[in-house]
Amino acid sequence: MSTEQGSHSNYRRTLGTTALTAVGLGSIIGSGWLFGAERAAVLAGPAAIFAWVIGAIVALTIALTYTELGSMFPKAGGMVRYGQFSHGSLAGYMAAWANWIAIVSVIPGEATASIQYMSSWDFGWAESLFDGKELTGTGIAAASVLVVFYFFLNWFAITLFAKTNNAITVFKVVVPVLTAGALIFAHFDTSNVTDHGGFAPNGWSAVFSAVAVAGIVWAFNGFQSPLNMAAEARNPGKSLPKAVIGSILIALVIYIALQIAFLMAVPAADLSGGWNALAYKSPLADLSVAWGLNWLALLLYADAFVSPSGTGMIYAATTSRMIHGVQENGHLPKVFGKVDPKTGVPKPALLLNLVISFVFLAVFRGWGSIAEIVGVATVISYITGPVAVMSLRRIAPDMKRPVKLKAMPVIAPIAMIFGSLVMYWARWPLTGKVIFIMAIGLPIWAWYELRKPWAELKPHLKAGAWMVAYLLVMAFVSWAGGTEFGGKGYLAQGWDILVVVLIALAFYAWGVSSAWRNPTLVQVEKEMTEAQAADEADEAELAPAK
Repeated sequence: MSTEQGSHSNYRRTLGTTALTAVGLGSIIGSGWLFGAERAAVLAGPAAIFAWVIGAIVALTIALTYTELGSMFPKAGGMVRYGQFSHGSLAGYMAAWANWIAIVSVIPGEATASIQYMSSWDFGWAESLFDGKELTGTGIAAASVLVVFYFFLNWFAITLFAKTNNAITVFKVVVPVLTAGALIFAHFDTSNVTDHGGFAPNGWSAVFSAVAVAGIVWAFNGFQSPLNMAAEARNPGKSLPKAVIGSILIALVIYIALQIAFLMAVPAADLSGGWNALAYKSPLADLSVAWGLNWLALLLYADAFVSPSGTGMIYAATTSRMIHGVQENGHLPKVFGKVDPKTGVPKPALLLNLVISFVFLAVFRGWGSIAEIVGVATVISYITGPVAVMSLRRIAPDMKRPVKLKAMPVIAPIAMIFGSLVMYWARWPLTGKVIFIMAIGLPIWAWYELRKPWAELKPHLKAGAWMVAYLLVMAFVSWAGGTEFGGKGYLAQGWDILVVVLIALAFYAWGVSSAWRNPTLVQVEKEMTEAQAADEADEAELAPAK
């Protein structure tokens, strides 16, 4: 048995479809519902409703590519491993780095959301936690305590995590639904849709940008949490796709209801400066107080801890599995691949993410700034899925695929186009900044890889070149693109979208054609063949008894 197989055997396959759906839904309904409706409305006005629909379509399309991969490789930290399986170390590392940055930064983001809501409490000490733009020093300290609590719940056992998360998820679904209903019944001013600049006061480009930077991509990104816990799924072939797709669709209904409730509940006086002048500290709670729903405001203040804490707890769990996956890719010390045999928890990886969460808290002190970084990093990590799923169909056609969609040859390039468009919509210079953050991780890859002989390293560089080139080209297009997306205006409106679509298709084709049967893929195929043979032998032994 390999070291990797041994560490994976310490995980407990105890999570069924319901538990995995709760993981996905619990990740999606975090702080996004507390702030997303206002941030989307500030950017796009009433047309923000469509931003949520677009975000869900993008997430669903990309999620379909990942469900096939997740069912093929039910391993811990799955999302950080698929690029390694299809393209080797360079593309695999870059995808893993982007994915990890996107996910680990959610943990301090959730803690920040809770403290930001707390700052609306009518106490002097609470008001001092947030200065209107970012957390104060006291606020950072309070958020740090919450982060430690998230990790504490994950330290002991996966069964404790599952039981705690299922209970929290029920609460997290009930409160948003109750909030939407109560606000709709309390005040439903349809003139908010037609007045104050109309339905799309800032144009449709603002709707597209809202998808990327208003926390919408952040919210729906929770679909990947069940995939990262695939090693603990009882029947991953059936439970993973149900959990991923189900959690996205349930969340979409909730988010649209909340967005409509928010849009209609904003008092006309607060819109005197237009939608982009809104600046609530605790958006939904502030509206509840405005319409005399004090009981709802109290419930929201409580949920401002429960919802983000539930999501923070889930991401503390999934990011530790991701670090385990990165270590197995060969880009971190072996200590981070250790899984406690008694509890089934990768404790060294958990501690590393705790430290990184503190760093993010210190650098990005507001929910909005973290949401922007998470959104773009998430999209960068997404592009691996569409390319990897079709690459593996080409180079490993005989591998067992519990989930295999006939339409995948069409879905995959569309997913690549959607991911590229969302990255462009995020606007320059944010796109460039996050791509630069991606480059910061390359020295770690170089430390582990450049010591290898050239003959061994060359195929990894050749297979990963498409991803490096893709990010550079997307950064250039973002810089040169339309002014409505922060660019220099060298690409006319409409033509810029066409250029991004053509770039996405070109790099998709390059990526699929550059995949190769690298050592990691060969090894995992061997392990899965051995595991399948062992399962068949066990069934054969039990057959006479029946």
